[in-house]
Amino acid sequence: MKPEQIFKKLKSKEYNFLYSHKNLGDNIILLTVGGSHAYGTATPASDLDIRGIAVNSADEILTMDYNDKPFEDRTTDTVVYFLKQITNLLLNCNPNTIEILGTQPEQLFICTEEGHLLRDNVDLFLSKRAAASFGGYAIAQLRRLQNALARDSYPQKEKEHHILSSIEKQLLTLPDRFKELTEGVLKLYLDASEKENFDEEIFMDVNLKHYPLRDFKNIYSEMNNVIRDYDKLNHRNSKKDELHLNKHAMHLIRLLIMGTEILSGKGVHTYREKELPLLLDIRNGKYSYEEIFSLVDEFDVEFKHAAENTILPDAPNTHKVKDLIMEINKKVISKVAKKDQITKL
Repeated sequence: MKPEQIFKKLKSKEYNFLYSHKNLGDNIILLTVGGSHAYGTATPASDLDIRGIAVNSADEILTMDYNDKPFEDRTTDTVVYFLKQITNLLLNCNPNTIEILGTQPEQLFICTEEGHLLRDNVDLFLSKRAAASFGGYAIAQLRRLQNALARDSYPQKEKEHHILSSIEKQLLTLPDRFKELTEGVLKLYLDASEKENFDEEIFMDVNLKHYPLRDFKNIYSEMNNVIRDYDKLNHRNSKKDELHLNKHAMHLIRLLIMGTEILSGKGVHTYREKELPLLLDIRNGKYSYEEIFSLVDEFDVEFKHAAENTILPDAPNTHKVKDLIMEINKKVISKVAKKDQITKL
């Protein structure tokens, strides 16, 4: 779908919520595409994912009583993040949000002065944390694919090692969503099992005090999802599953490429023009899974080299980020003040 077609679609009744919802409308400072349309890998059958950023209201800014959840419309696969929330995600170089600031100019359906400020200053959010956010997620997906496609004949003990590795990589991505778990409070390890058909299984030791219950519940849920996904993949038996896994493999390699680029100091470029032929061939099943794993090994070497030699800072310069957010919030307050003056006149 071409940008002009998407723009026309966004003006249809189907997307009326973008303009009528009290927290959206004029508060939207950036509206663009996500998913395959953003990467350039879309097919005629691909869903249209819309991603955006909206400023918090003047009331939220002045009272510090923020909405901490994004706006979602599942019917249209639309997600709009609010500034306070997305700032924390961007500071952790969260792949799903940092890519919003790197889409192509022609894919910006709304981009106000504040939106341009965010995009022009995307480098402020980049740091060595990209190694954990991009690499952690990508390698976790690799382990799932390996277990499902190349390791079905492995004994139970070996598969349990793969699952543990996936969970450990998944834990690297948690700080952008939950209160950080300090080192040593959650220990995962393999030990002899008393379960039938199990030689070993994963055990955990937990030593937590004054930790948010809901955060721990969600962390446990994410660990459980890794196990559940392994079970699903191990029972694949349809062409649909193969197509899904091809798409999964394509995004795994895309994450490694994009992460390497960021760690190499080349910025955020969501559209993958140079790698499109490769990515589409993977998606269309032109590579065997053995060849895909070989490619992943090559890209992972480049990723690790970029991570070890990156000139990015250990963490973002939060002072500069605060100045940027303050500048945007001042504009919000200023606009409201001007409206009030006009109303009084």
